Amino acid sequence: MSLTELLVIWPGSPLLSVLTWIVVAVLLLYLARTPAHRAIQSLSRAVHSGMRLASHSVLLAEQRLVQRNKEVLLAAGREAVERSLEREFHRVNAVVRRDFSGYPALHRSLAEQIARIEEDYLESVELPPPSPEWVEAVEAVAKLPGDSRGTVDNILREIHKSATSQYKGAMEEYRQAVGNRHAILKKMMPCWRKVSQTLDEVGKTITGLHDRARIIDKKMDEYEEILAKTDKAEQMLTASSTTQFLISVVVMLIAIGGAVINFNLIALPMSEMVGGGSYIGNFKTANVAALVIILVEIAMGLFLMEALGITNLFPLIRSMNDKMRVRMIWVTFAILLIMASIESALAFMRDQIAADIHALRQSLADVEAVGMGVNRWIPMVGQMVMGFILPFALTFVAIPLETFVQSSRTVVGNVLAAVLRWFAFVLRLLGNIARYSGELFAQLYDLLIFPPLWVEQLIFNRRHHPDIIVEKEA
Repeated sequence: MSLTELLVIWPGSPLLSVLTWIVVAVLLLYLARTPAHRAIQSLSRAVHSGMRLASHSVLLAEQRLVQRNKEVLLAAGREAVERSLEREFHRVNAVVRRDFSGYPALHRSLAEQIARIEEDYLESVELPPPSPEWVEAVEAVAKLPGDSRGTVDNILREIHKSATSQYKGAMEEYRQAVGNRHAILKKMMPCWRKVSQTLDEVGKTITGLHDRARIIDKKMDEYEEILAKTDKAEQMLTASSTTQFLISVVVMLIAIGGAVINFNLIALPMSEMVGGGSYIGNFKTANVAALVIILVEIAMGLFLMEALGITNLFPLIRSMNDKMRVRMIWVTFAILLIMASIESALAFMRDQIAADIHALRQSLADVEAVGMGVNRWIPMVGQMVMGFILPFALTFVAIPLETFVQSSRTVVGNVLAAVLRWFAFVLRLLGNIARYSGELFAQLYDLLIFPPLWVEQLIFNRRHHPDIIVEKEA
C-alpha cells in the first residue's frame, strides 16, 4: 500500500480526505501551540544571543586589532622620525665640521683683511686741491700796472713767475697724491672681494643651518605628538602610510614589469644552456633557471642596499661592523656585475638564436636568406645593454619593498579592522533578524490555526463577559 492510499480516508472523495487531514492537522497544531511557541521563541532567542555574543567577540577582536594597529603605527612613525632626526643631525654635524671647524682661521683672516683695508684707507686720505683763491691771486698780480722804468714790471713778472711755478708744483703734487690714492684703492679691491665672498659663504652656511633647524623643529614637533599618542599623530601617520603603500605598490608593479622583460630576455638562451626538453615538474628547466637568476639578482640587490645602509630589512646586516659591511658591499656588487655580464651575453645569444630560427624558417619556406644588415646590430646592442642594466635596476626594488612591507602592516591592519567591524554588524543584524523572525513565525503559526483560536476566543469572551458586567454594576 502506497502513502497516497494511506492518506485517503474517504475513498472516492479525495477533497473530503484532504479537508479531513487539514482539520486534523489544525487541531494537532492547536494542541501543540504552546510548546511550538516556546520552541520557536527559544530558537530565536538562542540564535539572537549567539549572534550578539559572536558580534561582541568580533568587536573585542576589532578593538584589540585597532589598538595593535595604533601601537604598530606609532612605533613605525617614531622609528621613522628618529631616523630622519638622526640624518638631519648628521647633516648639521657635517656642515659644522666642514664650514665652522676653520672658524678661528677664518676669523683671523677676516681681521687681517679688515686691518689691511683700514691701513690702506688711512693711506688713501684725499689731499685738498690748491685753493681757487691762489689762482686768482696770481692773476691779480699779473694784472698789476707797471711803471715807466720797468722795475716794478720785472718784480711783478718774477712774482708771477714764482707764483705760477709754485702753483704748478702744488698741482703736480696733488695729481700724484690722487694717483697714489687710486692705486691704493685699486689694491684694496681684491681684499674687499675676498671679504665679500667669505661673508657670502658664511651667510649661505648660516642660511642652510637655519633651514635645517626649522626641519629639525618640525620633526621634533611630530616626535612629541607621536610620543603623546595623540589622534592628530595617528591620523597623520595613517594618511602617510596609505600614501606610501600606494606609491610602493605602483613602483613594485613597475619593477615586476622589468623583471618580466628580463625573464623573457634570458629564458630562450637558457634553454640552450640547460636543455629545452627538460622539465622540473610542470615547468621548463630553462624558465626555472631564468627565474632563479632574476631572484638571485634581486636578493643580491637587497643585500647591497642593506649593506649600504639605505634600507633596514635585515637587522643582522645592519649590526655588522663597518669592515664586514664594506666586504659585503664589494661581494654583492661583484656578484651583480657577474650576473649582469652573463645576462648581457645571454641577450647576445638570444639574438643569434632568433636569427638562426629566422634563417631556418626562411630555408623551410624556400625563401632566399637575407644577409645581416647594418640595422640588425641596433636591437642586438639594445638587448645586450638591457641585459646589463636591468640587474642593477632591479637592485633598487629594495627601497619600495621596504616601504611596502612597513606600510602594509598598517594598511592591512586597518582593512582587517574594517572587515571585522562589518562582520560584527552583520552578526548583530542576523541576531535581530532571528529574534524578530521568531515572533513572525509564532504569528504565522497562529495564523494557521486561527479557526480553533477564534472559537477559543469566543468561549473565553462568553465566560468572562458576565463577570465584567457584574463588576461594573457593583
